[in-house]
Amino acid sequence: MEQLPNHSEYSFPVVSTSGAFRFLLFVDQRSYSKEIIQDVHNYISKLEQDYYCELEIINLKDQPHLVEHYKLIVTPALVKVYPLPEQILMGSNLTEQLEKWFPYWKNALEAQKQQCLHFDQNLDYRIAHPCDHVSVVGSTELLRLSDEVFLLKQEKESLLEQIKFKDQMLAMIAHDLRNPLTAVSIAIDTLIRADHLSQSKPQKKVLKTDFKTRIYDQAKFQLKLINNMIGDLLESTCNLQGKLIINPQALDLRSLGEEIINQFLPKLKKKSQELITDIPQDLPLVYGDKELIRQVILNLLDNAVKYTLQDGIIKFIILHRTSQKVQITVEDTGLGIPEGKRKEIFESNVRLERDLTQEGYGLGLSLCKKVVQAHYGHIWVDSIPNKGSSFHFTLPIYR
Repeated sequence: MEQLPNHSEYSFPVVSTSGAFRFLLFVDQRSYSKEIIQDVHNYISKLEQDYYCELEIINLKDQPHLVEHYKLIVTPALVKVYPLPEQILMGSNLTEQLEKWFPYWKNALEAQKQQCLHFDQNLDYRIAHPCDHVSVVGSTELLRLSDEVFLLKQEKESLLEQIKFKDQMLAMIAHDLRNPLTAVSIAIDTLIRADHLSQSKPQKKVLKTDFKTRIYDQAKFQLKLINNMIGDLLESTCNLQGKLIINPQALDLRSLGEEIINQFLPKLKKKSQELITDIPQDLPLVYGDKELIRQVILNLLDNAVKYTLQDGIIKFIILHRTSQKVQITVEDTGLGIPEGKRKEIFESNVRLERDLTQEGYGLGLSLCKKVVQAHYGHIWVDSIPNKGSSFHFTLPIYR
């Protein structure tokens, strides 16, 4: 395709000293663009000699920021950038449109001139000289620089969001590490106390061998969880752009749920809370990242334990809702959530007034939302004040 000449070959000033018009002509690489350029130039050249006219030819691919700035949807397009207000003419009949509009523009320019003279009778009013105004080339450069500043601001906001995301992930890891660490600590304390009792009463067998083996196995399992959380969650789930990277696979929610329940037994026992589970035997596999879904369930159960009173009841339910979705529910009998706050609690760093004295970062639910949405699921809460809350989220069934 024939290349258009550089715009400098088509800057056609018609110099005078009583008025000025400045135009940008946007064209593309189509063959008739040369003809359009010449027609517009010929018309501008025939304008009254009282006006200085500056025409700049702009190829669309060379100045995309200007195309976006003027919201151009059709080419060729002629933009009157001076005098204000700006006006855009589009289509192949630009010369006809110029003939129609120029008398209005001329009258508007004369009215502006008279208005200036009215305010200052001594004003040496000169619009015409080329040096009196910033050239169109300068104007377009200012626009380009403005767009670059805007892009830099967007990049800055994106970087700040990435830093915030990484901080949230690290805070969640620090928070969730407490559960397996507590379980390991309890297991070790139990074994140490049993060992001391065995030494003081060698004739009495304090712990049975099979029970001691189960405690060792539980401690090893919790340590493995810690290792997975630090390795998989910290390294695998955050990339350089601060976004979640999910590694979905066929996931057995029943097996995962049982692992998590065993992990929570010490916490439940400490507050004498009862956990009721409802997990069907024929539950289908879901499509999800095991470690990330583990973290979502851990967060929801941890909140349920935290906000349910001593001797309270917590429910962990999994339902095969439709042929496409499985729903996981964690229900508590705690204080509940005010209606106006039920959407806000899933936002970053939002904490209810009642929670200000509680441990935590105000981050768990916002990250749960990100994880669930990354799996094309939905998360929400139903709640009755002073009676409890039910947190639900869905996951797609593995096909």
